[in-house]
Amino acid sequence: MTDKMKCAIVVPAWLPEDIFSQKTAGSQINYWQPLGTLYVAASLLEAGHQVDFLNGAFLSHDQIMAQLAELKPEVVGLYSTTFGWDRAMKTAAAIKAFDPKIFVVVGGPYAVAVQEKCLEDCPDLDAVVTGEGEITMRELLAHLADQRPLLGLEGLVFRDNGKIVKNEPRPLITDLDRIPFPARELLGDSWRYIPPPATYRRKPVAVIMTSRGCNRKCLYCFQIDKYRKSGIRYRSIENVMAEIELVLAQGYREIKFIDDTLAADYERAMAIANEIKRRKLDFTWFVSACVNQVDKKLLTAFKEAGCWAILFGAESGVQKNLNSIRKGITVGQIEKAVKAAKEVGLFVYTPFLFGIPDQTFEDGLKTIEFACRLDPDIANFHAITPFPGTELYDNLEKYGTMSKELSDFTYQGAAFVPFTMTREEIQTLRQLAFRKFYGRPSYMFKRFLKLRNANDIRAAVLGLKSLLWLWLKRGIFHRYDGSGEG
Repeated sequence: MTDKMKCAIVVPAWLPEDIFSQKTAGSQINYWQPLGTLYVAASLLEAGHQVDFLNGAFLSHDQIMAQLAELKPEVVGLYSTTFGWDRAMKTAAAIKAFDPKIFVVVGGPYAVAVQEKCLEDCPDLDAVVTGEGEITMRELLAHLADQRPLLGLEGLVFRDNGKIVKNEPRPLITDLDRIPFPARELLGDSWRYIPPPATYRRKPVAVIMTSRGCNRKCLYCFQIDKYRKSGIRYRSIENVMAEIELVLAQGYREIKFIDDTLAADYERAMAIANEIKRRKLDFTWFVSACVNQVDKKLLTAFKEAGCWAILFGAESGVQKNLNSIRKGITVGQIEKAVKAAKEVGLFVYTPFLFGIPDQTFEDGLKTIEFACRLDPDIANFHAITPFPGTELYDNLEKYGTMSKELSDFTYQGAAFVPFTMTREEIQTLRQLAFRKFYGRPSYMFKRFLKLRNANDIRAAVLGLKSLLWLWLKRGIFHRYDGSGEG
């Protein structure tokens, strides 16, 4: 029988200023429930291990280290994004400094993408989880508890007497229903976990994913199934309903569905909405969908089931730019979907991208005009980012140049510069877009009429403060340090 182990799962400490401009962070900041780590924690708890969760969104580096010293874990699992890699390395070094016997393993999108490079760059790491962490971490702890060798443990890269050993990748989990629901009980105060202002109606907010994977091939999107061989893996509707009812019983009042697109299977999306309505479940929800996968009938079903907002990844108002990123949609489809959602009464959120390969500054100006004409309730304007493991990152020489600083990989820092633009032009377009879109008198008046509660008023005040800085301060998004480009 495998002994049980003490494990701590840690999101290294970070600050809003690591991602957002200090002048606009108030209207952009969000604290998502870290679903991936909570899934891993749930799997370890199910196996009988002791699991603690430390979230660096709310704890400083020193506080994390102090708590680890008290907990005395045998294994620490670090979570790392691309921009957070430096902080993950700092945390790993600090852990090994106070107790070299602790086994330190890293997972998360950056680790999955670059794998053995994590061990090459960070001598304080013992292993990297390269996929399907719910099973890989569970097997890892079993091997460590029984002092079995790690060779052959699928989904793991590890250090063996100074040598880096890469095991075979772990096959994707096909039956998602067998994975235990995320261990939200480890979060502490659930009210701290909120999406950006104006993108939620009720608190606390739970995050749910009803499927994994994507069958689309956008240039900038990272998926563990990189070549989309497995397409989308769906949870059963009954399994999704069981999780919804669980989070409602836990006190959550809103759900943000974070599938890449909930409408990829039209009939399934319709069935989920109808089942929520049939069970008379009292919660509001926010969903993402692709514009060419919805119609007024589906959107009406969403609305009647409690959905109040929908995100459409518009990305650009110029067709050649949409083609460049392999979005698989048309400008006309964007317009049609947004119009239908508005008619149904849904709040519409559309993000846009600047710095797309082959995009010019003039194309960017046309996208700003398109966003204003489209007139969603919220528009966001990001810099396209070549995250490791994406088509854009892997074929960079075809498309442009890349920042040398991982801290730029946040959708905010213009980590990628196409051959047709400069870094400064991308940041200028972002500032100009926010100014023009949110500075329209018609938009301000419309938003004023829609103020309904304290959350709406708070979001409006934060937005106005950000808009004021966008008008008063030039180059608010510009970052010149360490870029190496543009």
